[in-house]
Amino acid sequence: MVAGLASVLAVSTAVAPRADDQSIEINSRLISHFKVGSEESRFGSFEFVGGIELSSPSATLGAISGIRLSDDRRSFLGIMDTGFWYAGRFERGADGALTGVTDFSVTPILDVNGESSDQKWRVDAEGIALRGDEVLVSFERQSRVDAYPAKAPGSARPLRSLPLQIPLAEIRNNRGPEALMVAPEASPLAGDVVVVTERSLNAAGDIYAAVLTGPLKGVFFVKRHPPYDVTDGDFLPNGDLLLLERRFSIAGGIGMRIRRIDGSRLGPGNLVDGPVLLEADFGNQIDNMEGLDVSTDDAGQIFVTLVSDDNHSILQRNLVLEFRYLGGEE
Repeated sequence: MVAGLASVLAVSTAVAPRADDQSIEINSRLISHFKVGSEESRFGSFEFVGGIELSSPSATLGAISGIRLSDDRRSFLGIMDTGFWYAGRFERGADGALTGVTDFSVTPILDVNGESSDQKWRVDAEGIALRGDEVLVSFERQSRVDAYPAKAPGSARPLRSLPLQIPLAEIRNNRGPEALMVAPEASPLAGDVVVVTERSLNAAGDIYAAVLTGPLKGVFFVKRHPPYDVTDGDFLPNGDLLLLERRFSIAGGIGMRIRRIDGSRLGPGNLVDGPVLLEADFGNQIDNMEGLDVSTDDAGQIFVTLVSDDNHSILQRNLVLEFRYLGGEE
């Protein structure tokens, strides 16, 4: 959940437009059921509450890899792994379910020199999180976590880079920092930053991860269960971590799952694992699921929003899916 995202959305509204800013027309197709051919709504610890498939006349839409929602669950800010910020607003029905997207804009992510790039190895943005007056972005190939000013990240170069804690020699090519999260203040990590790599593995085959800030900073490991790899994550209000994972093979196709990790176990030297709360394949309305955000409404209900990366392929889709989190492990 992103506090004060209205001000963060200065990326597209409150600053003087950059010459390379783009407002993009977005078309939305409703997804009313998660399981293909079924009206079932309960899936493990989650209740599907609706989704949309996004398309656009603009070729810029796509490559969505992370998203964060505002407190009112209407505004959003995210990153594309092609080196762009995106921002906009969700349209919702009377029941709160997604119906569309408006005010969608895209802005290049700038580097320390104030420059954008079309070289993916330089701008492969994968994770996004808000911490105080900074927006944090993790980059996978040129591995780093950069901090941008939250007031207007789209017009600014990074203020600094956070020490990654994980030795660069242990980060595998195109398998680097993928999931980036900030723990709730009322949790064992008390607002500290956590990063999990996609598939940089130690000798035991476990995934490198780290707490980047605070007294518990240092490397820990997440148990890997092949063929799944980490794509994103976010914290529940109680401090437990939800990890989004993906699998793909020619024979087995695409799959995704969400695993819950005990937040009290996140710390130097630990190996963490946890129960699978949701698992889905092409029998469900999924694609290449890359982003996960946890948000809470005024009634205290917890929601999980997922987004997919279409890789700018006509064979893939840009999806936004929302679930109500019901708790429990199964």
